[in-house]
Amino acid sequence: MPLTTTSTPSFLAVLVRGLLAGLVAGLLAGAFAYVAGEPHVEAAIAIEEAATHAEPAAGAHDHEDALVSRSGQRGGLFLATALFGAAMGGLLATAYVLLARRRRDDDDGRRGLLLAGAALLGAVIVPFLKYPANPPAVGDPATIDQRTVTYLLMVVLGLVAVWAGSLGYRSVGPQAPTWLRAAAAVGGFVLVTAVSYVVMPSFQEVPADFPAALLWEFRLASLGTQVVLWTGIGLLFAALLHQERRRRAGTALPST
Repeated sequence: MPLTTTSTPSFLAVLVRGLLAGLVAGLLAGAFAYVAGEPHVEAAIAIEEAATHAEPAAGAHDHEDALVSRSGQRGGLFLATALFGAAMGGLLATAYVLLARRRRDDDDGRRGLLLAGAALLGAVIVPFLKYPANPPAVGDPATIDQRTVTYLLMVVLGLVAVWAGSLGYRSVGPQAPTWLRAAAAVGGFVLVTAVSYVVMPSFQEVPADFPAALLWEFRLASLGTQVVLWTGIGLLFAALLHQERRRRAGTALPST
């Protein structure tokens, strides 16, 4: 299907580029997770197995083979991050098209990068600071449903905080000094984030004897994987949009 040569690309053209950017970024994130995160996962599993062996009566049924081997899990890591990245790239592309209908600026790449940065801040960093990722052997299985729901709710609140910051930036007015608009944006974001952190419940389920260094190394690797993913999506999506704009501009030039 040919791409349009108007000032705004079609939704299909943007969506394809978002999916492609997300797929490649997901593979990059999977490579980072494999190198930086897998050693910590292995160490945490060893701790979990040691604790299970220390309680044979309570965990006699836990010695059955896992449904998916560790080798299969490592290979599935790349598939999972690639599919997740493609899905996030598709969502980013959809948000880009919706935003483009309201803002007619010519800087496609800048808009794409801002959207990816906003997603990283609201959907990853804000929830991470409240509910950081935990390795195997950390967390009560009885609270997994509650922790899942509260984390997803925190993602929504993080995106609301980013929206509040954007609203604060625009509400001051285009004639206001840059520092005042920035202060309004930070104030709106911090206010919603702070209220969310106070209202949402906390979970303290890390065993007292779990190595602190391993815990934080795992958490940093998990955060790093998300940073690689969203940075990759933003940069690749912006580059593809810029390439598409140049192609359309070249097509629109009259022949001589």
